[in-house]
Amino acid sequence: MSRGDHNRRTILCVLSVGFLVASLITFFLTCYYSNLYFQLLGDFCGEILAKNPECKQSILEILKANKSYSTSNTNENILLSFGYRQSDFFGFNRKMLLIAGTGFMAGCSLFLFTFRYWNKAKEARIKTLTDYLEKVNTGGQGLLLDAAEDEFSGLQDEIYKTITTLYQTRDTALSEKRNYADNLFNIAHQLKTPITAASLSVQMMREHPSVDYSGQIERQLSRLTRLEEALLLLSRIDAGTLVMKRTAVDVFTLLTLASDNLQELFVQSGIAVDIPEAGEITIIADLDWTMEAIMNLMKNCMEHSATGTTVHCSYQKNPLYVQIRIWDEGDGFAKEDLPHLFERFYRGENGSAGGIGIGLSLSKAIIEMQNGVIRAYNLHEGGACFEIRFYGH
Repeated sequence: MSRGDHNRRTILCVLSVGFLVASLITFFLTCYYSNLYFQLLGDFCGEILAKNPECKQSILEILKANKSYSTSNTNENILLSFGYRQSDFFGFNRKMLLIAGTGFMAGCSLFLFTFRYWNKAKEARIKTLTDYLEKVNTGGQGLLLDAAEDEFSGLQDEIYKTITTLYQTRDTALSEKRNYADNLFNIAHQLKTPITAASLSVQMMREHPSVDYSGQIERQLSRLTRLEEALLLLSRIDAGTLVMKRTAVDVFTLLTLASDNLQELFVQSGIAVDIPEAGEITIIADLDWTMEAIMNLMKNCMEHSATGTTVHCSYQKNPLYVQIRIWDEGDGFAKEDLPHLFERFYRGENGSAGGIGIGLSLSKAIIEMQNGVIRAYNLHEGGACFEIRFYGH
């Protein structure tokens, strides 16, 4: 039974007892005054008969004709003309005061009991909420409060919602702070490598002038440029300022354009690309940014494939989503790398020497911004596979 039900039953019980006490007091007072009225009338008639015995028949006839007297009689009471008042005959006496006093004390006791009970219940409820807030303020664990249905239940719900929101906000802030620190560390590390290599090449060029050193410096500058572009793109994604032009994009065209932009790298690596046409299937997406995401996935497969192998692509549609698969014929992902593939700046043991560990995280962010999901896994027959699903709703 909830606290609210208990309070309601207590109130009903107190009210019932109060009505019962009032009824008993009224009953006893009625009996008392009826007896007093009967006794006074009897004494009055007895005195008249004692002094005037011949009036007996008249008194009996009057009593028989008027067994009850109505208070609605407007005739002036004859006793008033003789100078008597009601208090002269029915004044307060000790017995009546005792009955009235007992009833008054019973009513006061019930009122005080009820007030005290309600006051204790409210104090206990307020103390529970106060202890809960103190526990939260001191870093105590646990967010749940016992459910209760009373006048404080609405306040309890709002407190619980506020505390839950504050905890979530705190956890989000701590998580973002850790991510920010990790990103700064990773960015510093990514910048340090090409800057150190370029500085070393400049030093070697001064001591031993050679065209080879200038080529190395150009490669490091190119790497810094790519890192800068990737970081700017990530900052736009995090800030929500990257605008996607949502248009109908043919999937075969999307895959073909992505492979064409990587054609030179595929030729240099001696790796082929297979994109069989599976009919006209479209997705609602931004062509340029989605192509950028696909290129990162194709390039990852290419970098982990042996010369003479092929990077495969396929696509299909069902009532829920359009699925695109890109896979290679290599050794597949390392088991320990699978949970971290799409983390920023993560590079597995088999990562390419010139990679910066941002490509896959960028692809994931771009795809998810367009109502899509991506996952990576190893094929049973060997090779790594990326699977993308663009949902229609």
